[in-house]
Amino acid sequence: MGLIESIKENAKKELKTIVLPESEDERVLQATQKVLEEKTANVVLIGNEEQIKADAAACGASIEGATIIDPKKFDDIERYVDELVELRKSKNLSKEEATQIMTTEPRFFGCMMVRLGEADGLVAGSNSPTADVLRAAIQVIKTAPGINTVSSAFIMETTDGKFGDNGLILFADCAVIPEPNAEQLADIASATAATAKSVVGLDPRVAMLSFSTKGSANHPLVDKVQYAVDLLTERNVDFEFDGELQADAAIVEAVGAKKAPDSKVAGRANVLVFPDLQSGNIGYKLVQRFAGAAAHGPVVQGLAKPVNDLSRGCSVDDIANLVAITATQC
Repeated sequence: MGLIESIKENAKKELKTIVLPESEDERVLQATQKVLEEKTANVVLIGNEEQIKADAAACGASIEGATIIDPKKFDDIERYVDELVELRKSKNLSKEEATQIMTTEPRFFGCMMVRLGEADGLVAGSNSPTADVLRAAIQVIKTAPGINTVSSAFIMETTDGKFGDNGLILFADCAVIPEPNAEQLADIASATAATAKSVVGLDPRVAMLSFSTKGSANHPLVDKVQYAVDLLTERNVDFEFDGELQADAAIVEAVGAKKAPDSKVAGRANVLVFPDLQSGNIGYKLVQRFAGAAAHGPVVQGLAKPVNDLSRGCSVDDIANLVAITATQC
């Protein structure tokens, strides 16, 4: 059984409610049909009910069983507006402004549903930039306790099974923070370890990557990674980690044994934390193309409740798969 099939089986065990706010996108409507048929989640669509049903019929999508909510006709909109005013009081957001946002910005409305426990998670981005999705999530849902950093991870699924756990290995951060500092790197490590556990079912072994292994080079960029490792030690996290490690020392057993013989992680890491966005993004794309690996994600991490972002070039299957991943994060 492949990773996505396994995730879907887990999602079926306890159905979660996932909001899809971009109901104007026919791919979202077609993915809604797929999710409902596969029984991986309950679905909430945001928008005008008549328009959504007409659009679904036009593209041949059966959305029977989905809940449709129109914020402009929503009976409890005052509670949503008041909550947003309270959340944004430091920015002096007026009730009129909050009402405008809640009734015209479906990502904000959907995130408020998640915040208030009326849905479990949200998937968006097929019809909007990442910045718009994350802005709504950060302003409404906020970060998880003890985490100040929103980041992302790709779940890489390789075919030969040589690296990670039977070919499964997580890369972070590949999509959100361009130049993380040491504190952010430590947050990314903790968040990715949590993703490895909850979504993939792995016992995380986290390698903090650098161009140096255990002091083999001296440079401020190496110092940053070493400090992140120190912070993880101070935080007494509940997963194995080590660094700084070069990529080969992290994933190749013979190299790890030679370069970091006392490490519990070297040579057997299943989570790789890259020192910056450039290296993470380049790294996952190279593995995806050179090794023919499947890259599942990005999975957004660090939020108090799960929100995930789609590429605007996503397929129907991409949306349905990310709904299942989101459901397992709940």
